[in-house]
Amino acid sequence: MVKKVKEGSAPIPPSEAPSVNVGIMTEKLVTFVFNETYVHTQNGEFLSGEHRALFVNGNIVFNGKLYDELFFEPSSPTASFDLKAVTIGVDFHWQRKEDQRFRGALDMVVSGESIVVINQVDVEEYLSSVISSEMSATASAEFLKAHAVISRSWLLAQMEKNNRLNDEHAPAYQTTYRTDEELIRWYDREDHTIFDVCADDHCQRYQGVTRASTPLATEVIRETRGEILVHDGAICDTRFSKCCGGITEKFEHVWEPVPHPYLTALRDSREDGFPDLRIEAEAGKWIRTSPAAFCNTQDKDILSQVLNNYDQETTDFYRWQVAYSQEQLSELIARKSGIDFGWIIDLIPLRRGASGRIEKLKILGSRLSYTIGKELEIRRTLSETHLYSSAFVIDKEPGEEGFPRRFILTGAGWGHGVGLCQIGAAVMGARGYDYRQILAHYFPGAEIEKRY
Repeated sequence: MVKKVKEGSAPIPPSEAPSVNVGIMTEKLVTFVFNETYVHTQNGEFLSGEHRALFVNGNIVFNGKLYDELFFEPSSPTASFDLKAVTIGVDFHWQRKEDQRFRGALDMVVSGESIVVINQVDVEEYLSSVISSEMSATASAEFLKAHAVISRSWLLAQMEKNNRLNDEHAPAYQTTYRTDEELIRWYDREDHTIFDVCADDHCQRYQGVTRASTPLATEVIRETRGEILVHDGAICDTRFSKCCGGITEKFEHVWEPVPHPYLTALRDSREDGFPDLRIEAEAGKWIRTSPAAFCNTQDKDILSQVLNNYDQETTDFYRWQVAYSQEQLSELIARKSGIDFGWIIDLIPLRRGASGRIEKLKILGSRLSYTIGKELEIRRTLSETHLYSSAFVIDKEPGEEGFPRRFILTGAGWGHGVGLCQIGAAVMGARGYDYRQILAHYFPGAEIEKRY
């Protein structure tokens, strides 16, 4: 059971709550509006209203001068600024642009051939937006509390990990393994070297005060202030996804092969037992049916609490199906992988995780065969954006000369499936579970600790 534990030392004073640097966008032209007075720290100038920054020949051009970095401090804790045309849902099926409003400081840094826009903001302010950006701020209080705790835990764990990776004595960190026969790659957030976390689904959604926090969301952050999950004294790397598909996945099947006891496989229901979905036949039975689970719901009231307006465009998240003609699939795989397989003969799961998500997939073509993994690499290769998950089975319709005419992928879940299942947790909240019970279900063995 997740429970509160005594801290080893006195809590950090509220004034010492950390701040976080969030990467918002990368563009050559940035249009921003100061809604109150901001201070340009390089020259002490006080600014308000609309401004533009332009990347030119390795510099930021602002008000007729050249900079490699611009930093603007707010004049008051309530001051805000707007960023125009921020891309959200990068590379996902619902990608779009919107104007967003933020509190805190505005930082712009030259990186490569663009300007990286960073928001420096208090962690608790950041979290009030996250729980309103990841889902609707009208969700149940207990679900929002659970999400506040895991979002805070994940953020602080990533900031600690950043410090470890940046240590000059730390061993080289590797996320890609490539041979002549296979490419195994996972996507975490280690490529974020000039800020702590990004603002999109690659990390956790942060859309500033654009997702106006309701009084409930604000109260939830206040009530859980400083609370994190810990295991054996370390901050938990608390992951989450939209819908696990009935069984959560182990961390090591999605990211680096380092097990975390609290990120394990479990049935998303009151039942404990589940089949061994690493076995192909068992995975097929599970995915082709619709077993009872917290996240197996079509309750519109609950889904409207969990899913923002653009997420609600996706309705078939628990079980889904995608079909490709031979021509569509062979062209798609060649374009997304950069490898010309010729006609696709077969897609062969070589290794599945505990939730049935494919960790290694062999693509057998008329010209060559090659194995890819892990789950996100598979999802990106077999879709224009992302497959909902890598928990799928493959059916083939016979064609001419031994080449399938059509491939049908039948799948389960939405996302990587590790840790908290957002739709399942929302159902638990609606059924009267409190946030400690929700956290205990998805992160077995973890404990709540108040850090500040």
